[in-house]
Amino acid sequence: MSNISVVMITLNEERAISKVINDINCIVPDSEILIVDSSTDKTPDIAHELGCKVIRQYPPQGYGKAMELALMSANNEIIITLDCDDTYPTKKIPELVYWMEQGYDIVNASRLGNKKPKNMPFGNYLANWFFAFSTKLLFGIQTTDIHSGMRAYKKEMIHNIQWNPAGAAFPVELLIKPIQMGYKMKEIPIDYNERIGDVTMRAFSSTMWTIKRLFHLKF
Repeated sequence: MSNISVVMITLNEERAISKVINDINCIVPDSEILIVDSSTDKTPDIAHELGCKVIRQYPPQGYGKAMELALMSANNEIIITLDCDDTYPTKKIPELVYWMEQGYDIVNASRLGNKKPKNMPFGNYLANWFFAFSTKLLFGIQTTDIHSGMRAYKKEMIHNIQWNPAGAAFPVELLIKPIQMGYKMKEIPIDYNERIGDVTMRAFSSTMWTIKRLFHLKF
């Protein structure tokens, strides 16, 4: 699968980075692995030693800016986003690629597609459910997870849209805006694993950014 780029945003993920990269290489050995890193630990060194392309963004400019840089820097036609904390199942990458090859522009890997993930805090589950329900009401989009960190995108689509990457809710725009413009989305269920390492994103900040982004996209 040499037409795939796997992109990740890292912030002090030295405990998980080796396992995640090795898992990716086992599943899609010919893929490009690209990391935008804002760490103060050994994360970028480990990633570089394992053959990844590492782009340093320091001081940190936030999740959205880092993700935009990663997406725009990917070289291959299918871009897979993945969190670097081992919560998302790399074994699902071939399924994402399969649906992209069937003509979809986005494949969304939903953590809430089957049931409440046992490794997701209940407050996070309620927030994710509420935002998915709000997305159905506001936009008519059938989705169960607007904040998934695991998706596939067509490179051409990413470069054809003008994005607003500000804040922690960029994944919301990456899902909703293309659908508003007529691009095709497929959603598949995944299992959500226990995180390796510390939580680096603030829940309250992410919630506020999500509310603002939904309002902006609708009105």
